[in-house]
Amino acid sequence: MPQVRFENLGLGLAFLALGFAMPSGLKRYYGKADLHFITFSCYRRLPLLKTERARDLFVQELGRVRDEMGFRLVGYVVMPEHVHLLISEPKQGTPSSVLHKLKLQVSRKMRRGSGYRSAAQSRLQFEEGSEQPRAFWQARFYDFNVYSRGKMKEKLNYMHANPVIRKLVKHPSEWAWSSWSFYAREEEGPVRIDVVD
Repeated sequence: MPQVRFENLGLGLAFLALGFAMPSGLKRYYGKADLHFITFSCYRRLPLLKTERARDLFVQELGRVRDEMGFRLVGYVVMPEHVHLLISEPKQGTPSSVLHKLKLQVSRKMRRGSGYRSAAQSRLQFEEGSEQPRAFWQARFYDFNVYSRGKMKEKLNYMHANPVIRKLVKHPSEWAWSSWSFYAREEEGPVRIDVVD
């Protein structure tokens, strides 16, 4: 069994030798009218969003939660084991409350298979012989305040390049679960993107 060790990179960040750990001592800054670049992962970074159906369900719920909570969705990408969002603060609550509601709704629908034809189709796709994980999402998330148009563009470019860097596709246009088509082609995707002034 491999040993897990942490190396301190300074500034309160710790690197897990087997993967990335969440930053220690996270502080959240709300109420400044900034956008928030949010990253969150599936439980133990398992690829629980690896199927098209799972990613479609996530994007559908993202649109519903946005409409219910009144935040602006500026950008997103849904990867097999994590998600990046660029959002405003909601009319009521905080980005933390948005994430709580979104994660809860997605995990409930994924686990019970809401909207699928049969119980066999609704089961999460896990490796043969493995048990279903005890959670769908990692408990924490990373939140970076986006305070300028330059930072907004940087985060959008990072998100849209993610599927290419991970070699899931050769070009961002081939990954349907991101806001790339809105910015590159002004096309409406599976969830509406909100323009920021």
